[in-house]
Amino acid sequence: MSRETFSSRFGVLVTMIGVAVGLGNVWRFPYMVGEFGGAPFVLFYILMTVFVGVPALMAEWTLGRSTRRGPMGAFEASGVPGGRIIGRIFFLIVLAATAYYTNAVGWVVYHALAEILALVGITLDASRILPPDTGFDSTSFLLQLASTGVVIVACAVVLSRGLQRGIERVSRYVLPTLLVILLILIVRGVTLPGAGAGIDWYILKFDASALTGSVMLAALGQAIFSLSLGGTYMVIYGSYLAEGESILSGAVWTAAGDLTAGLLAGFAIFPAVFALGLEPAAGPGLLFSTLPAVFDGMPAGAFFGLLFFVGLAGAAWLSDIAAFEVLIAGLTDNTSISRRRAVLMCAVIVFLLAIPSMINLSIFVPWDLTFGSGMQTLGALLAILTVGWALNRSEVLGQLAGSENSTGRASGRIRFLYIWIRYVIPVAILMVGIWWVLTDLLHIVEL
Repeated sequence: MSRETFSSRFGVLVTMIGVAVGLGNVWRFPYMVGEFGGAPFVLFYILMTVFVGVPALMAEWTLGRSTRRGPMGAFEASGVPGGRIIGRIFFLIVLAATAYYTNAVGWVVYHALAEILALVGITLDASRILPPDTGFDSTSFLLQLASTGVVIVACAVVLSRGLQRGIERVSRYVLPTLLVILLILIVRGVTLPGAGAGIDWYILKFDASALTGSVMLAALGQAIFSLSLGGTYMVIYGSYLAEGESILSGAVWTAAGDLTAGLLAGFAIFPAVFALGLEPAAGPGLLFSTLPAVFDGMPAGAFFGLLFFVGLAGAAWLSDIAAFEVLIAGLTDNTSISRRRAVLMCAVIVFLLAIPSMINLSIFVPWDLTFGSGMQTLGALLAILTVGWALNRSEVLGQLAGSENSTGRASGRIRFLYIWIRYVIPVAILMVGIWWVLTDLLHIVEL
């Protein structure tokens, strides 16, 4: 059977931006901004998205479209040494990552439910779903089981309908809804008394001395994370790109949409945080501890809290769908298993694998650091090296050039881009990997 492709340019953009946004921009970006000092981090993050994120995204799409396979088959088809083993390892990594990520999406869904009930006068302590730091809490565990199950069923319903009728159609509705929600929250946040201090801190107060090595590498890592690079999600979606689709313009527009979503999330959060005198450097807890306090402290806070968590749940759901699609395509591309059966198998396995991450944060956090930060950086590096050094040079140039390649010769701009991908991007991603080891594993914060 011929491989299904996206139905339109708009479908490509909303789907690609949708998977890129996820928790990476509406959750991780704001708390990274808070931890790394505001405006200096934001500026360098924008630069890294343009000069590293866009070319890396183009490379992952090139790997997917040139092989017409997800990561489980793309590395083997590319001719890279050990490609079959690499593909299967990535399949297992995505399986483990999808499990804990789906659990985290369940936390967001439960917070959205709490905000819905608050509108009708029913108080629900949303924090009860969060796993304890250590030990075991039966209430938290059962709530996580139920919420994770709901998220998996919601993903399975979409995925069973395929690319155009499922993934693409849902993205067309969810992403614009998220944009509207962020705009409403921004208007509410910036009109609160004292919100100006948050705007100044977020984008205006640039102190060059604050742009340390740690801040720069954190911004580079966020650019990779927020675009969902890692040799997985974007490879599989790249395999669904039609031959006439421009990889260059698509990557630019996807990065622009991803940047816009992250920056808008910051505008929706930090003015309100400062207006209510709360701490922006709350780390990962910014979403689940600081923001509920923000909504509790503002007029009609339950309504705005509902908008935020519903929008966040939608964005996270799109990323989760992409994670599942990597697994499903891995089975359907490389075995005789039907799509519906693959969806069912992946849903059951992910649900079972998610259970350990529900026990406590002592399990969840190392799982996140290993399969999220660490393995994502490794996957991005291997994908770039595969495109730059294993794929046929003329094939890569042709994929990058797209419609520009009508004469059969790549322009100087495309040849420069190929060299940039081959030599510069691997070094940048390797630096992020080293930074991750020094900070998250060895706990060296400043470089």
